[in-house]
Amino acid sequence: MTESSHILGNFERALTQLSDDIIEMGNKVEGCFEMAVHGLLRRDTDLCNQVVADDEEIDQFEKDIDKQGMQIIALYNPVAHDLRKVISAMKVSNNLERVADQAVGIAKRARKVNKNAEIPETLMVEPIYHLAASLLHDAIAGFNSGGSVDEAIAIQSRDKEVDAAHKKLAKKLTRQMEADPEHVKDYLNLQFIIRFIERIGDHAKNIAQDTIYTESAMDIRHGGDLPESD
Repeated sequence: MTESSHILGNFERALTQLSDDIIEMGNKVEGCFEMAVHGLLRRDTDLCNQVVADDEEIDQFEKDIDKQGMQIIALYNPVAHDLRKVISAMKVSNNLERVADQAVGIAKRARKVNKNAEIPETLMVEPIYHLAASLLHDAIAGFNSGGSVDEAIAIQSRDKEVDAAHKKLAKKLTRQMEADPEHVKDYLNLQFIIRFIERIGDHAKNIAQDTIYTESAMDIRHGGDLPESD
């Protein structure tokens, strides 16, 4: 084996390890989001506690992925698609860590709701959760598989559905706070929870933007032009 082929083999293994860690981190984060909301809907505080406990592991994933990415850039000087993939992997891990933080926020607020008598408005959270969870799953899967730019662009539009659902639900909860002041703290906690869910949609959109950058070399953050359809 020549030295160049040996280096190439090491580089490919490093890229594979980076991709594997992003997949594992993504699975863990999706699971935490699900547990946090189920902890609310099922009034299962043990699930909420597990989300909080898992946050440290997810923080470590982000640190490890950042370290791997920097080492790959320093050792192998990747270019073009490979470089964009490494840079985007580090950005995706940051967004995944932020999703986990939002899940922790949901779990902590859910624990407060669970301490009080059950209110029917809690179930209003489920539809917006399903919208955001689907968005997050598709964004992560698209990045991991090198998905199409068109699919990533569609996620940008789907995030608007999450935003609209949040706005509508926030208004309903505000009206309920005025009509039923006895449970105002619970309604306020639900307001925080749906805001955390809306932010998770934003992070999913960011991950989709990283897919667009990786596959097309176009940066659409802050209103950049979208690439042409395939």
